[in-house]
Amino acid sequence: MKIMSFIAAALFTGAALTGCTFGASIDTLMAPPKLSAEQEQIYDALTLAEGTAISLKYPKSGKYLSAFIIEDIDGDGGDEALVFYERNNHAPDENALRINVLDMKEDRWTSVHDLAAVGSEIEEVMISKLGSNNRMNLIVGTSIINRSEKNVTIYIYSDGKLQETEFSLPYSFMDVKDVDADSEYELLKFTKASNGDPALAESYKLDRNGMYHRSKLELGDNISEFDISYGKLPNGSLGMYIDEASGTGSIRSDVLYMNGKTLAAAFDDPEETEGTERPAGCGSFDVDSDGSLEIPVQITAPGYETAVEGEQLKLTEWKKLDNGMKLKKRYTSYYSLNDGYIFIFPEKWVGNVTVKRDTVNDEIVFCKYKDGNMGRELLKIFCAEDVPSREDRISGGYMLMRTKGDSAYLALIPDNPDTEGDGLSITQGEAAVCFKVRD
Repeated sequence: MKIMSFIAAALFTGAALTGCTFGASIDTLMAPPKLSAEQEQIYDALTLAEGTAISLKYPKSGKYLSAFIIEDIDGDGGDEALVFYERNNHAPDENALRINVLDMKEDRWTSVHDLAAVGSEIEEVMISKLGSNNRMNLIVGTSIINRSEKNVTIYIYSDGKLQETEFSLPYSFMDVKDVDADSEYELLKFTKASNGDPALAESYKLDRNGMYHRSKLELGDNISEFDISYGKLPNGSLGMYIDEASGTGSIRSDVLYMNGKTLAAAFDDPEETEGTERPAGCGSFDVDSDGSLEIPVQITAPGYETAVEGEQLKLTEWKKLDNGMKLKKRYTSYYSLNDGYIFIFPEKWVGNVTVKRDTVNDEIVFCKYKDGNMGRELLKIFCAEDVPSREDRISGGYMLMRTKGDSAYLALIPDNPDTEGDGLSITQGEAAVCFKVRD
């Protein structure tokens, strides 16, 4: 299929198969959100049982971002309420972080159980069945104050009591996902490298007897963070695209999947993973919105091969796994990490077009490149950060490509006729089709 049809689909379909983002947090909130009427009732019931010397604790990421969670956590058909809080006047040997369970009794919320939690901060909360076991699991990720060490603990609520299970382990990233497409969920846990031990990827399932079935796979020995996305693989399975940070300012990618009940790596040669190294922030992405992800790899733009590193401009090649689980180049683009946009090169541009930076007008210019020389200008892209800048460019003939927050992306096709018959000119429609913004 031609590149244009792929990218055209991207204009109408979002890339929803994304995982977590490095450093995601709600710590920037200036004040806790205002409580709803029901939350006020739950809070009153909590303070009646535990006193008023408490502070609510809010999860940092995930589906649940409130200190209050109202869900059926015991499978009885009725909702319970969970509240995460901290005691302000706790004893020195007492853990301040608490989980309180409340239930409806005579049409009033009533505290029924209170339990100390591991750590001091709530990182993420998930509520799910795992494997073939029918029990509901409360999966809570916590951390200490500086968030450098995380721990995931699984709780179960039964007969009015919240109980901590034997599952309490360190983690760096976790998720609940049906990776092997058997209609049963796995708990996925990734742990960074530490004390000479390599990073680990693990999956856990519960059988009907309550036993955990674990599969593990070793990753690199210097991985400090993970960003996980999901996408279809050529063999039909669901792939886990793992963008791994090492703390050196760069990331690289591994791709995992479930081979039966066992975690497996798509790359059989470590050099394939090493070959994906690029700057942090340049994450795997479904560029053409076909459900499969591409891995971006930077190359030096034509004409900058002899320039010093700091003055080189880069192009980005987007690579996709083929049927033999080998990475093959699918698209070439210019990818602005600072402004967050991608411009996919039409096929006729690949090898014939390069980019340059117009520092006076603060824009990127795409121009013909032949025999070591830059030729006529084909396209200009400008990111306006305020309305006056946007309106000024539009009045100068620029077309609005996309807005994102306060930013507006504009493009101009210069009036620069093809006198040499190179066939590199594009229309406004082609420019719009090839332009994409990462949300």
